[in-house]
Order: sequence, then structure tokens, then C-alpha cells
Amino acid sequence: MPHKQSLFDDTPQWVCLECGYNMIGEMPDVCPFCGARHDHFLPWDEAENTYRVTSRPVNDCVDQLLSVPKLGLEHAAYRIETEQGAVWIDSPSAFNRDLAPVQAILFTHHHFMGASSQYRKFWKAEVRLHDLDARHPLSSSFDIDLRFTGDYIAYDIEAFHIGGHTPGFTFYIYCDVLFICDYVFLTETGMRFNPFGHELETRTRAQRIHEIITKRALKTVCGYDYVANFSDWQARFESLMSDG
Repeated sequence: MPHKQSLFDDTPQWVCLECGYNMIGEMPDVCPFCGARHDHFLPWDEAENTYRVTSRPVNDCVDQLLSVPKLGLEHAAYRIETEQGAVWIDSPSAFNRDLAPVQAILFTHHHFMGASSQYRKFWKAEVRLHDLDARHPLSSSFDIDLRFTGDYIAYDIEAFHIGGHTPGFTFYIYCDVLFICDYVFLTETGMRFNPFGHELETRTRAQRIHEIITKRALKTVCGYDYVANFSDWQARFESLMSDG
């Protein structure tokens, strides 16, 4: 594999320790996502030495990926072993060159694209993001190979464009697993919608999520920082949908 010092010397990259957002190119004074000052940033190679992307099995074909120690607000990424090859849903914030490669990185939305451009270059992996989110300024410095505009199937993974939380928000289903990222948050007593985005649109577009998942024999939900039993998650989701 390439020597560390020559791997990405032509592309400076910084990681915000407050939120985990990756900044590509010249270091900004503040994080464009959370507003943290530059003294809370690490160069990507120092972050690689500090944070280890750690895999936890979800089932026989899905693993959850999270940095240890936790890297800011980093959302979990998920590795899926399909018959056509390995795929990630979303990307870790830290770059670790010793991870097993994937053929594609499919994003739910643009808020945490992590070290995806580095993994893309290192593995020649394909990156997919909905066109509406790819147009956002936060996405402008990231490499995106396919800007999709609707539902699709790739590697036997079903992608459903929902919108709501972000204009291009997309969730995925593989076999009996739902990948919902941060469209909703679990709470001690139930569930709430992600408040960062258009509130009415988030709730309205959730109706399509409900229509799709009720027709499926799902067992597991992979969220932004949790893995849950689908029946328990669905009960909370239906209660949320009936509120207000």
C-alpha cells in the first residue's frame, strides 16, 4: 500500500474534534458544520493515529463502524457484505488505511461525509449521494461519482429517496435490515424527529418511510448511533407519527 507520507500530500484534510466533520483543502478558521475554532482541528494523519475505526457485528452480513475513542458527533457507518461486493452506508470520520476495502460508499445525506474522499481515492471506490444534497456547499469539496435523483437498487441494496431532514435524504434496506441514519433519534421514553432541517417537511416525508417499512419483513434497524430491534423501533416510530 502507499507510504503514509505520500498518500494524500496533495490534498490537505482536517478533522473537527467537536463534530467529526472533515474539511478538505486549506484549513478554515472555523468548522463549516459546527462552528468550532481551528484549534479544535487535527490533520487527517494525526487523526488516523488517534482514532481507530472499530467494527461491531450486527448480523452475518452487516457490521457497524464507529471510531474509538468517539470522534465528535460522528454517525455510525455500516459495512454490508453483498454477493456483488462490500459496500458502506455512510463513511467514518477518521481515515484508517488498514480497513478492508469496499466497492462503493452510499450516503444517506451530506452532513457527515467523513473521510469518504480519502477512502474513495485509496480503494477506487464509487461514492453515491443524492443530487439535491450534492448541490449543498458542505458537499462541494467531496468527490461524488454518482448523483442519483430517485430510488434505485445497487448491490441488491434498495435506496429510497425521502427528503425531509435534508432535501436528498435517502434510507436503505438490505435483506431484513433498515438503514435510517439520523432521520429520527431514540429517547429514553420513545423517539423524536431530527430537529435539524425543515420540521414540517421532515414529519410529512416520514409518511413515505412508514408506507415502505410496513410492507417489509424487517428485523433490525441501523441508526446513527444505535442498532435496534425493528418491532420495538417500529412501535416508537408509529407512536411518533401519531403525535401532533
